[in-house]
Amino acid sequence: MTLRIGLGTNTFGRTSDEAASRAVVDAFVDAGGTLVDTADTYGESEAIVGRWLAGSRWREQVIVTTKVGNHPEYEGLSTNSVTRGAEASLRRLDIDRIDLYYAHYQDDSTPIEESVRAFDALVRAGKIGRIGLSNFTPHAIAEWLRVADEGGYTAPIALQPHYSLLHRRAYETEYAALARDAGLEVYPYRALGGGFLTGKYRTELDLEGRARGAGVRGLLTPEGLGVVDMVRDVADAHNAPASAVALAWLIHQATVTAPLASATTPDQLAELVAAEALHLSTEEMAALTVASATYA
Repeated sequence: MTLRIGLGTNTFGRTSDEAASRAVVDAFVDAGGTLVDTADTYGESEAIVGRWLAGSRWREQVIVTTKVGNHPEYEGLSTNSVTRGAEASLRRLDIDRIDLYYAHYQDDSTPIEESVRAFDALVRAGKIGRIGLSNFTPHAIAEWLRVADEGGYTAPIALQPHYSLLHRRAYETEYAALARDAGLEVYPYRALGGGFLTGKYRTELDLEGRARGAGVRGLLTPEGLGVVDMVRDVADAHNAPASAVALAWLIHQATVTAPLASATTPDQLAELVAAEALHLSTEEMAALTVASATYA
């Protein structure tokens, strides 16, 4: 069984040390996971993933994705930044090819034609397998696709948008149709709303000492807590973790390929993996959609 969940590794080397990070990724692939997502700005994450890959038997099964464009040494999407950023990521990951390489952020100071050619050159050189875009406007995505098509360059095949029960409007109104029409695979990040959809943040006191506390403070509203309450109601009906319900709702979305989520322990990972076997009814899907209507 292949999991329709990608493992986000932004916690590696930050909120989980290397040993804990290795335990998480071991548990992920043992459960059928294949997509491991990192970035050159996630601190030690790429290096930890690289050392794990070097000592594992899973390299041929694992899809390694990383990103370029936001690192202080390789900022933007110029030919120089993209090329040097890829080389640096390849060294940290200790691999010969990045399976899926994302332009991390839109760069309005570099002509899209230059960026398209830079990524295409990496594909032709065998240094990356496929191309993805993250944090781009719909117009910029369409322009990248147009330039690639008209110039005969390698086109992006993936989109990594911010999308969850708590962040729906932008994706559903601006990106979903574009992704469907262009045949783009979609891998949403912040799929658990920065951890808010797990239900562990209910009051200001719950935020104290939490690494992600500041990022979810704005969700402590009647509307935000209402979404969490519905997620927990559905979770209780299935005797499942709240995080699994939030991920299952995304998995059920027609344009979503696999949501990305992170874990700091194998036990947390098991809660995420539970989403794969969770079959939400039409009524439960509708209830979650209605509860999160404020965000749509």
